[in-house]
Amino acid sequence: MTVLLVDDQEMIGEAVRRMLADEKDIVLYYCSDPAQAINKALEVKPTVILQDLVMPEIDGLQLLRFFRANSVTRDIPMIVLSSKEEASLKAQAFSLGANDYLVKLPAPIELIARIRYHSKAYMNLLERNLAYKTMQDYLVKLEIEQKKSQELLLNILPEAIAERLKKEQGIIADEFAAVSVMFADIVGFTQLSASILPKQLVHLLNDIFSRFDQLAEKHGLEKIKTIGDSYMVVAGLPNPRADHALAIAEMALDMQEAISDYRDHLGLKLSIRIGIHSGPVVAGIIGTKKFIYDLWGDTVNTASRMESHGIPDRIQITEATYLLIEDKYECEKRGLISIKGKGQMAAYLLNKRL
Repeated sequence: MTVLLVDDQEMIGEAVRRMLADEKDIVLYYCSDPAQAINKALEVKPTVILQDLVMPEIDGLQLLRFFRANSVTRDIPMIVLSSKEEASLKAQAFSLGANDYLVKLPAPIELIARIRYHSKAYMNLLERNLAYKTMQDYLVKLEIEQKKSQELLLNILPEAIAERLKKEQGIIADEFAAVSVMFADIVGFTQLSASILPKQLVHLLNDIFSRFDQLAEKHGLEKIKTIGDSYMVVAGLPNPRADHALAIAEMALDMQEAISDYRDHLGLKLSIRIGIHSGPVVAGIIGTKKFIYDLWGDTVNTASRMESHGIPDRIQITEATYLLIEDKYECEKRGLISIKGKGQMAAYLLNKRL
C-alpha cells in the first residue's frame, strides 16, 4: 500500500510517519507543497491520499477538485485530515469527492485501519478495471479474428452458403433448374511455363485470375474454382437470375478483352479458349474438410467439353445457351461437333454484342 500525505506542516508529516513506521506493507510519501501534490501523486501512484484542508497558496477543497479532475488520480481514495470539525465543511469535502474525513491527529489504530480499508478497495478496483480492460481487449481481438475468418470463408464460399454451413451439418446440396456454366482455359500457358521462372509464372496466373475475379464480381457471377490454368464460373446461383446466360456472355467477352490486354502489354503469346452451356445443376458442399462449393451434373460436363473442343480466342456455346442470348449477341453456327460421351452436338461461336 502506498500513502501520499499532503500537508504543509512538517510536524504532521513526521507524526504520521511515526504512526506508520511499524507497518511493513505501507509506504509513506510526504508532500509539503500542495502545488506539487498532483505531480507527486502521478509519480508515486498512491493507493490512498491523506490531505489537509487548510494550506497556504491553495485551498484544500480546491485541491480536492484538482485531484478529482485528473484522469489518473480521480479514483484514488481521498482521506481529508483536518483540524476543522464543522459538519458543513465535512459535507462540502464529501460533495467534492472525499472518501473519508478524519480530525487530526487520529489514533494510529484508526488511521491505519482506514488506510488499509480504502487502499484495499482501490486495489480491488484497479484489478477489476484491469480484468475488464483485458476482457475488452480480448473481445476486440476476437471480433477481428472472427471478421478475418468470415472474410476467408466468403473468399471460399458464397455468403448464403457460408451462413448455412454455420447452422447446418452434413451435405449441402441444392438443385438449380437454370444456370449457365463457363470453363475458360489459358491457351499457350504450358509452353510459356518452359520459358519463364516458376515464380513469374505463378504471379502472371495470379494477375490474370485476379482480373477474372473482378469481372465475376462486376457481373454478379459465382467463381467456382481454378484448376491449373483453367477458370470455372457460373451465373444463376446461389441466387437464381433469369438473365444468367446474358451475364455469362458478358463475362466471356470481357475475359477475351482482358487476355488481349495482357498479350499486347506483355508481349506474350497468350489466348483463351472458352466454353459455355446452360441448363440444370446441383450445387453444394460435400465432405467434412477443406470445403469447396462445387457443381455437378450434365450441364457442367457439357460446358467443360465446349471448352476442351473449342477454338483458341473464341467463345464456344451450346445451342441451349445460344437460344437464350441470340437476340442480344452476334453468334455464328459452327455446326455439329463430336463430344465425348455426348455424340454430335450443335455448337455456336459467340462473336460480339449487337
